[in-house]
Amino acid sequence: MGRTAGRSPQDTRRALLDAAADAVRTRGIHASLDDIARFAGVSKGGLIYHFASKDELILELARDQLAAFHASIDAALDPSDTAPGRLTRAYIRAAVAPDDDADVRESLALITQLMTLPAVAELARADAEQLDAALAADGLPTDVLALVVAAADGMSTAPLWGASTQKPARQRLVERLLHLTRHPHLWDTITQ
Repeated sequence: MGRTAGRSPQDTRRALLDAAADAVRTRGIHASLDDIARFAGVSKGGLIYHFASKDELILELARDQLAAFHASIDAALDPSDTAPGRLTRAYIRAAVAPDDDADVRESLALITQLMTLPAVAELARADAEQLDAALAADGLPTDVLALVVAAADGMSTAPLWGASTQKPARQRLVERLLHLTRHPHLWDTITQ
C-alpha cells in the first residue's frame, strides 16, 4: 500500500499513532510494525518513513497520550478562576471527566500496556514529576492537595474495575473535591 492520496504527512503521522494505539490495545505491546501499518492503511515502508523504529513509534504514542491529558487539563482551566488551587481544580475535572466507560477502559488499557516498557515508564515518571511540581505550586495545603489528587486518580481508574463514570454519587464527590480546593480550611476541621 502506498501513501493514501491527499493525506498530508501530519495526517499520516496521526493515522499511524492512532493505528499504533489500536494495535497495542488489540494485540498487546508486541504488536508488529506490519500490524500497525495495516491498521493505518499504509505500507510498512510508509510507517518507517515517519518512525524509524517501533521503539520510536511507541515513545511518540506515549508522548501523544501525555500531551492529550495535559491538553484536557488546559481545556478544563476556568479563565475566570484566579484563586489558589486553579490548576488542581482543572486536574480534577480532566481526570474524572464523565467519558464513556468503554473509552476510559480502552485508554487505561493502552496506558497500562505502554507502561510495561522501561523507556515509557521513565517518560511518564518525568512527566508526573513536572505535573506534581506544578500542582504543588498551585497554592493548596499539602494534605488537601494530596487528598484531592489521590481521590481524582482513583476515580479516574475506577472504570477499569467495572465502576461507572455516570453515577450521581461520583459527580457529588467531584463537587466536594472541588469545594475542598476552594475552602481548604475545611480540612483542618476534620483532622483535629
